[in-house]
Amino acid sequence: MPDSEKTYRVLVADDQPAVLDALKMLLRSEGFDVSAVRSPQVVLESLAMREYDLLLLDLNYARDTTSGREGIQTLERIRQIDSLVPVIVMTAWGTIDLAVEAIRLGARDFVQKPWDDERLLNTIRTQAELYHSLRRAQRLEAENRLFRGQRKITFIAESPAMRPAVDAIAQVGPSDANVLITGEHGTGKEVVAQALHSVSLCSDKQLITVNTGGLPEGTFESELFGHVKGAFTDARADRIGRFEMADGGTLFLDEIANVPIRQQAKLLRVLETGELERVGSSRTRQINVRVLSATNADLRAECAAGTFREDLLFRLNTVEIHIPPLRERREDVPPLSAHFLSKYASRYRKQISGFTPEAMEKLLEYSWPGNVRELDHTIERAVIMCREGQIQAANLGLQLPNRSRSPNLAEMSLEEAEALLISKALARYSGNISQAAEVLGLSRGTFYRRMEKHGLYVPSPVRKDK
Repeated sequence: MPDSEKTYRVLVADDQPAVLDALKMLLRSEGFDVSAVRSPQVVLESLAMREYDLLLLDLNYARDTTSGREGIQTLERIRQIDSLVPVIVMTAWGTIDLAVEAIRLGARDFVQKPWDDERLLNTIRTQAELYHSLRRAQRLEAENRLFRGQRKITFIAESPAMRPAVDAIAQVGPSDANVLITGEHGTGKEVVAQALHSVSLCSDKQLITVNTGGLPEGTFESELFGHVKGAFTDARADRIGRFEMADGGTLFLDEIANVPIRQQAKLLRVLETGELERVGSSRTRQINVRVLSATNADLRAECAAGTFREDLLFRLNTVEIHIPPLRERREDVPPLSAHFLSKYASRYRKQISGFTPEAMEKLLEYSWPGNVRELDHTIERAVIMCREGQIQAANLGLQLPNRSRSPNLAEMSLEEAEALLISKALARYSGNISQAAEVLGLSRGTFYRRMEKHGLYVPSPVRKDK
């Protein structure tokens, strides 16, 4: 059921019957499931018996009508029973000190009587939705941990070329430093992000992944920062963004070079201050997120070309981890192939013991322009096509390049011609995405998607030893 259709359970506590009646009428008219109680003791008893999405708690009761101490003590007890459930405190005798103390003890907001109906409803919806998201994330994480075997991931890196990356993951992973992961398309940058998160201090929290290269500019802010109801035409309910979803955990921003320059300033502000506002809201929210990002582009060249902010690059790459292409780590081809064979033989229920020598020789000779992702797809195809007990060379469908003949556009399909033109544009401009896209009359986003479609990559710049 979509969040906008959920019925949130709200417990309202106040010692004045007229206040309880008014709040019940207001909240029930908006679709909330409301329970009303008149004393702190019943609040605690109700919370122990039933799960609520939010508590609306008055701070003053019959014993003490102005200081708010009885409500503060109740708030402390609530936090001992359930540390996550959002509590909004109310009082007609509000002071700044009282509000500060309530927030320090875990209240999500402070509302003074008489309240503003619209503001109160928006606050309740926002907090209840966030609570549901946190609970849902916890349940998914628990299920995923069981499914993955306590967050184990498959990270195969036996090649000497991968040793610097492996050492960096072990050293940087337990810190909270932002990490920029670089490498060609398909080298396994997302797997590296998963490995970094799995050894981090927040490994029990969510790893939220966003393909920033696939976000239209019009929805970029809404996806990352969230929005409030009515912020734009299709905003029918408040929605939290990816940063809030990752609060306390890790956010992985893939294809970071493809973020439009106008949006980079907003991303930079969140990284610098830890503060954001949902689209359509002026309320500032504080988040604590570790950011991992990845790109196949040369961001320093992008900065020089004016398409990427240098100050944002500094924020993203406290540490940079480069993943070499598969053609530079051929020692990993056999174990990776074995891993994918096991995966797909199990999926397609086939008894396949391994590869023939000819098949493995072909795997080792191939240049793998699509890197590990292409190897994955190749082994899946081979498993599907295999009729023997071992993968044959013919099952792989790999064609080693024949460079004796120049490509003839007249003999190519439309997709083959497109792939060739993109490859030539990349080669002509030494892998500069902006220039290659411009000469073909494509936007950067479209150019990236076409590259991924054809399994193309940006040639790595030649590295000189220092």
